[in-house]
Amino acid sequence: MNRITTIAVTILLIAAGGCSGTPKVVLEEANRPAKDFLLGPEDVLEVVVWRNQELSRQVIVRPDGMISMPLIGDVPASGLTANELAYEISQRLKTFKEHPTVSVSVKEVNSYIVYLLGEVSKPGKYQLKSYTTVLQAIAMAGGFTPFASKNRMHVLRNSPNGGGTIHEMRIPVKYDELVSGTGTVDNFYLRSGDTIVVP
Repeated sequence: MNRITTIAVTILLIAAGGCSGTPKVVLEEANRPAKDFLLGPEDVLEVVVWRNQELSRQVIVRPDGMISMPLIGDVPASGLTANELAYEISQRLKTFKEHPTVSVSVKEVNSYIVYLLGEVSKPGKYQLKSYTTVLQAIAMAGGFTPFASKNRMHVLRNSPNGGGTIHEMRIPVKYDELVSGTGTVDNFYLRSGDTIVVP
């Protein structure tokens, strides 16, 4: 591929990402619908192993994202759904028990936390119990101060890369476009750990 062809391809890719100059991958990340709840630190879980009271228990996801279970020790829980964790526990129990049936239910949601910084009335850390959009979070923080640049907001989000590393993504958000519904970014649901910055 010569230099002219490379430049032409680059221009087409930029155009495909939208006129705003926001990379397409960022727009897709922001507008992706909320999926099943992912477990995180401080969530309280009820783990039930069918017909085995000794292995069934209530556990808390530790800050390192693990839970502790009899026989099988530490099990990664953070970032999994309750069903995925139940499957992982059942697979590990197969060494000790034939055809184990495991269920995991969430008793308390404590890991869904977002942060608001800058020109909002009540900046800080907010522990949420249900999926919350950008506009709902701003409302919980008491709205904007008179000095807020509402159309220069952005949401900082840590997203895992393929290699297991974390990449910080900056999602630009314009208040007027969220309210009118005319922008490239919808009034999307926040994820745990998201930070709304209002300059």
